[in-house]
Amino acid sequence: MKDLQVYLEYGTPGGGRRLDALLVGAAAGGVLGLVIVELKQWQTCRILDTDRVMRSDGLVTAHPVHQVAAYRSFFQHWRPQGAPELDVRGVVVLHNATAAEGAALSAGTGADAGVPVLTGEELSRDGDMLARLLCCGDLAAPGAGQVEEFESIRWQPSSRLLDHVGADLEGHHAFALVGDQQDAFVRIRQEAARHLPGRDRDTAPAGGHGGDGAIITVSGGPGSGKTALAVRLLGRLMRAHPTTRPRFITPSGTLRAHLLNAVRDHGGARELFPSAGSLRSSARQTGALVIDEAQRIKRGHAPGLPPDLAAVLEHVPLAVIFLDERQIIRPDEGTTVAEIRTAAQARGRTHHHLELTGSFRCSGSAAYTAWVDHLLYGTPQPWSGHTGYDLAVADDPFQLQDWIDQATAAGHTARTTAGFCWEWSRPRASGATTLPLDISIDAPSTTPGGPPRTWRAAWNAARALTDPDDGRLIAPHSQLWASHTGGHQQIGCIYTAQGLEYHHAGVIIGLDLTWTDGHWVAHPEQSHDPALRHLTPGQYLPYALNTYRVLLTRGTHTTRLYSTDTPTHHLLQTLIHAS
Repeated sequence: MKDLQVYLEYGTPGGGRRLDALLVGAAAGGVLGLVIVELKQWQTCRILDTDRVMRSDGLVTAHPVHQVAAYRSFFQHWRPQGAPELDVRGVVVLHNATAAEGAALSAGTGADAGVPVLTGEELSRDGDMLARLLCCGDLAAPGAGQVEEFESIRWQPSSRLLDHVGADLEGHHAFALVGDQQDAFVRIRQEAARHLPGRDRDTAPAGGHGGDGAIITVSGGPGSGKTALAVRLLGRLMRAHPTTRPRFITPSGTLRAHLLNAVRDHGGARELFPSAGSLRSSARQTGALVIDEAQRIKRGHAPGLPPDLAAVLEHVPLAVIFLDERQIIRPDEGTTVAEIRTAAQARGRTHHHLELTGSFRCSGSAAYTAWVDHLLYGTPQPWSGHTGYDLAVADDPFQLQDWIDQATAAGHTARTTAGFCWEWSRPRASGATTLPLDISIDAPSTTPGGPPRTWRAAWNAARALTDPDDGRLIAPHSQLWASHTGGHQQIGCIYTAQGLEYHHAGVIIGLDLTWTDGHWVAHPEQSHDPALRHLTPGQYLPYALNTYRVLLTRGTHTTRLYSTDTPTHHLLQTLIHAS
């Protein structure tokens, strides 16, 4: 074993995964042998199901055997043509656990994954036996040329993987296209056909402009279908232009988590959705890139286009960039169509701009999204209530929570969001089963002369909370708060709601934005967002307006509003007819 090449914390492209240890040696026939080693310090764990285990500290995590199987899938599905043949193996090592614990964990996978589980007792065996247990007993020292060849591999998704994932994305009902989404889809496909090599050719078509490619920006308001179009487009690029190795990147960790959940059954698919932090490196590895929520890309300190987007314009033949300039919510974020157009032209790149004007959220009510824009950016208008969308004002947060609970009990997704106007206590103790009730709002008594009531609630969970007895999910991870069981019992914020939707939306407008003397006034001192509270009221106002615009447009069927500021709440009551 001492002659094998060892890589610690080996990372896959795009920051998708990080292996604890990777052993590389020479297998029979000149094939490179890879052994994935997943190290766990657990003493005990409890198997919840074939995919999840509960550690001794109460934290629920993925079954380590399935982790190794997923790593193995990456090497199998991302080995490019011409790269050396690989014999990929894997092992889980629980060096603090007993042999009985290891056997129970191995038996709990539900199937023979071909990944042995070793414990501290096995690690005390002699060298030859230990090498066999670690699946490397037959591996010899790799030659210098083999090591160099392995380290020079440029991992790329196989056409088969792209075809399977692309087919699933294109066929998913959540990404169906209508109206101007279809028109934009056709237009982008035409540009892709002009600038990119197809499935059966290695170069762009004759007469095309494969050399300079194209930059396409797609803008649209809330519910215009940007994300559905972006994901559907990714699926089409994967199938029609697999040699370009398309990628999808979004700065929204919440949206990325939902997309990874959608493709979780495909081994090796995770790296098709790199993290936003790898945007520059991904720009050098792909010929087609789809970016959603681009207005959230960090600007950096230099003027002009954000450096990450500049790298995209420099290197990617076809980049499709989706954004909404009225969803810029932080001073260190934000880019505009005009900035992208100017930068593209300065680099001699072709630029096209497409705009989505439809409304596929809020029961398709363009009137509601227009009402929100008038409320926040223009002159507030009365709500007519005759457009098929259900909008009302809650009397107090207790009524709002009752409404959310009833909608959830009826089988709908219902969530409450709020402005970032209360402390967010972190971190919580590992293994805790409750969240701190950071949000506190006083409400009038329900009886004349009675004492006031205080409504308390928790923000969404930074880590998932699980019942220690039965493994039942109590509170989902913040990135899955909008869709997973239990999320209705926590309050979401702009960072967990942006880019997502649910049937019924409750919105609490905090004291950071009040209607005062006939106009909106910002109060950054009421914010608990460290990225914003240092701003002046004038600087804070556009971010507050954009934030509440996002929160007000998440509900596909109904929205209920409540403001903790009395004059602001009175404004909402006068504008909105009782439903």
